[in-house]
Amino acid sequence: MFRNVYRSVDHDPTFATWVVAALLTLPSDSVISHVTALWWYDVRIGSMWPLHFSTNTTQTTKHDGVVLHRRRGRLRPRIRLGRRVTGPERSFVDCATLLPFVLLVTAGDTLIHAKHTSLDALRDYAHDSHIHGVVRARLALEYVCERVESPMETMVRLMLIFARLPRPTCNPTLYRDGRFVARCDIVYRAYKVVVEYDGEWHERSRQQRARDRTRREELEAMGWTVIVIIVEDLKDKRRIVHRVHEALVAHGYSGAAPHFNAMWTKWFA
Repeated sequence: MFRNVYRSVDHDPTFATWVVAALLTLPSDSVISHVTALWWYDVRIGSMWPLHFSTNTTQTTKHDGVVLHRRRGRLRPRIRLGRRVTGPERSFVDCATLLPFVLLVTAGDTLIHAKHTSLDALRDYAHDSHIHGVVRARLALEYVCERVESPMETMVRLMLIFARLPRPTCNPTLYRDGRFVARCDIVYRAYKVVVEYDGEWHERSRQQRARDRTRREELEAMGWTVIVIIVEDLKDKRRIVHRVHEALVAHGYSGAAPHFNAMWTKWFA
């Protein structure tokens, strides 16, 4: 696997196997960090390779697929699954040096959804820290939200925000006469527009599809417009934004039309 580190020929290495194997080649104080730390928290954002670790020593590594970060400040890891790993807040800030901006926001949303941290904890850490990546992390935290349940929800929300549409609310519950009706992904409450990413539509049973249809029909009866996005729609992301804008305008929105600048194109198109 690495120099002087071997595995049984009948063992198919997992992500965890590679991490443990790499640690055998590194300084004894090495800590799982950066994107590899996200993966160790089961937040599969970014690429598995290369594997990232941090040390307070001056040692370097020449192993292919392994990056060892030399840290001046004292590392304060926690133990997860029997291995030393940077805390979720530190991992998020470290990832600000590596991940594209949209993926960094996604990492924050997902860490919160998995209950590894909270938005307040991420903000407090970024505010109090002066380590590499913290400035970009603070900017990303302006877009991180609680109650986001999937990375695709994050992407659709950011597609709309960065096209200069209003900021929506994430996963609020909607009621009718005090009775629960639905919990929706992206909601423009002021304009009664709901946007939902449905990546599992084709895999659902007929009964589940019928329940989804009834739920959406009830929302429409309450005056809401429901825009459903499926995976095929992602082939034309600008069209998704225009669909949402058209629905907002139909409900009284008078703001600017969507704007797709070079950064939006880089991130989404």
